[in-house]
Amino acid sequence: MAAKDVVAHGVVSLTLTDVDGADLPTWEPGAHIDLVLDDDTIRQYSLCGDPADRDHFRVAVLREPNGRGGSATVHDTLKVGDILDVKGPRNHFPLVEHSSYMFVAGGIGITPMMTMLRAVDARGADWTLLYGGRTRSGMAFADALDEQFPGRVALRPQDEYGLLDLAGALDALAPGTLVYCCGPEPLLLALEGLCHEKNIELHLERFAPKVIETDGADTAFEVVLEQSGKTITVGASESTLDALLREGVDIDFSCREGTCGTCESGVLDGIPDHRDSVLTEDEQAENDCMMVCVSRSCSKKLVLDL
Repeated sequence: MAAKDVVAHGVVSLTLTDVDGADLPTWEPGAHIDLVLDDDTIRQYSLCGDPADRDHFRVAVLREPNGRGGSATVHDTLKVGDILDVKGPRNHFPLVEHSSYMFVAGGIGITPMMTMLRAVDARGADWTLLYGGRTRSGMAFADALDEQFPGRVALRPQDEYGLLDLAGALDALAPGTLVYCCGPEPLLLALEGLCHEKNIELHLERFAPKVIETDGADTAFEVVLEQSGKTITVGASESTLDALLREGVDIDFSCREGTCGTCESGVLDGIPDHRDSVLTEDEQAENDCMMVCVSRSCSKKLVLDL
């Protein structure tokens, strides 16, 4: 780790470089990396630096007092000079090329937006940012954004303005504007409902899994691995991922909750029971991939490209 800086109350920025000085992998706005903090702790953080800079990765991490311990490790244990394993980058929040955008960020959800804003501004697109947080002091990069993009950034700390006026912001949009959002689940749910009601195209990224409604109890099913021809039974009380690991299948995974996309696997036959928080409804309807950490099967057999 090359640098660690406080960028807001409760938020630190990490700058990462290759230990041998090699160029880092290419990436595009919306991408994230996995930080392997120890043998049992892997966390995903959005890249917020410059994709053209092959020397550094930059992420920002919010301390989560009620989290699972990853952010506490970043804040309290990591120090400059530490060597970390990094996986990725991966991108399940791509920036679609368009002429007009509204970005909505809640708290640390500003991180993937940082690179997006610079990208759309550089190509002359019309855009605005609505950025909320509990307090102004806790909103990472707020002052820098306001100075860099005067007139385009609306900073709305809750203790000064109350909750974000999402309905008013959407009503003011020009027809055809794309909306991008990242932040806590209540914000995402509220914006999803409003955009659906107003027929506005919404792109979002979740930090935590959304609530998935299921019908009835889970049942066992079979998974056929196309590349090896092996058939594995997934029990009613185990995940697809756990069944694969039980049988020694080499597969990447991280969050185990359907939010990071690391375990995405191609589906060649059968109908997945999608329970992830990564794929859009249209992507899920294509049934050509699934997140095996949480998703199951609607058919008795699934054929995976593994």
